Amino acid sequence: METPRQASLVRETGETAISMDLNLDGTGIFEGSCGIPFMDHMFHLFCRHGQYDLQLKATGDLEVDYHHLVEDMGIVLGSVFRQALGDKRGIQRYGFFLLPMDETLVRVVIDLSGRAYLVYRVACEVRFVRDFNIYLLREFFQGFTNALGANLHILLEYGDEPHHVAEAQFKGLARALDMATRIDPRIATVIPSTKGSLSDATT
Repeated sequence: METPRQASLVRETGETAISMDLNLDGTGIFEGSCGIPFMDHMFHLFCRHGQYDLQLKATGDLEVDYHHLVEDMGIVLGSVFRQALGDKRGIQRYGFFLLPMDETLVRVVIDLSGRAYLVYRVACEVRFVRDFNIYLLREFFQGFTNALGANLHILLEYGDEPHHVAEAQFKGLARALDMATRIDPRIATVIPSTKGSLSDATT
């Protein structure tokens, strides 16, 4: 019987309190809230398109800014993915997706290498969806990348509607991650690295 790829984490700081429960091989269900409706929407899309089950409880100093909570949720999401993947035995490791959203096209490429590096090239003239500045998403993806230990590239090919630009990033990441984390039956007992490890600073 296969070991469930699941993880749970509680992280509390002077600015935020976050708990997440992840089932990597789920059915696309998101439950919970972070107090930022736009981010709740992004998590819902992310789970549906990656077929992840995620439960979230998050609070933060939203009266100050959204920055702390958005960044810290990226850190916790990366951490639960890292825990759920274990030693990454049998995974495909690499994933990519080109996501169209009306006038917007976003490219997402990921390598679950164990080495954190983010390339984020997203420039949108209109930054706000209501009161949410989509430029905060860079902090989310940076936290996610660092905690997961991944090489992540997110590139806006073109697009100018901020909701579409944000949505395409989360859907694209979900699809790319789904590819990268998928078990390849040909290497089910093998770690996909010539070094025999995908921990920190190895490839």
